[in-house]
Amino acid sequence: MTETRTARVALVGDRSAHVRSHTRIPGLIDALRERHGLALDAYWIPTEEVAGTELTGFDGIWLVPGSPYRDEGGALAAVRAAREHGIAFLGTCGGFQHLMLEIARDLCGLPNVTHAENDPDGGDALIVPLACSLVGHEGAVLLTRGSLAERIFGVERSVERYQCSYGLDHAYLPALEAHGLRFTGHDDSGEVRIAELDGHPFMLGTLFQPELAGDGTYCHPVIRAFATAAVSVSAQRAAA
Repeated sequence: MTETRTARVALVGDRSAHVRSHTRIPGLIDALRERHGLALDAYWIPTEEVAGTELTGFDGIWLVPGSPYRDEGGALAAVRAAREHGIAFLGTCGGFQHLMLEIARDLCGLPNVTHAENDPDGGDALIVPLACSLVGHEGAVLLTRGSLAERIFGVERSVERYQCSYGLDHAYLPALEAHGLRFTGHDDSGEVRIAELDGHPFMLGTLFQPELAGDGTYCHPVIRAFATAAVSVSAQRAAA
């Protein structure tokens, strides 16, 4: 019998029955517990309530899809809390985009960069419209050898599902890489699809939505890895 290990996790995002990934998450949490012995005590936190929530008490923070978020500042604060306090972090789709935005503004010294979906008239857009929308598409992701991403997937190539129209402007890659971001997943044309932060216990972002893998009862390796990392944070805190 699999031993069940528990972690307290914040699901940050503006929950909606119209966002398919949101409707998938409860079933994925059940599957984590039943199949893998990973119990997530999960709390949904709308982005506009982040400012009034003590996120440092959580073992994991998952910034879920569903952008534009109602409160960009709340989404960025969730990323910052995870980064500064060693909390396991997963950002998927919009969560990936806001991971890039937080790192650029707070670590790279680029406070004026914007997300074109949130601020279409702003300059210095870090997150820009994709040349071809990926809404409803599947595509190959090539994993960098030796990376956390490759260890999670266990393969060098995977096919993933998307529901997004925005991605990272490659002009900012050198600045982000200089401050610890590693871009460890790309599509066949070299466009960034996965990022991870060096020196952090687990901080990973994917432009694709692992929530959409399979029929909704299958836990994507990325989600299992996040849950495992959150459980590890919980165990370390208990030991301390």
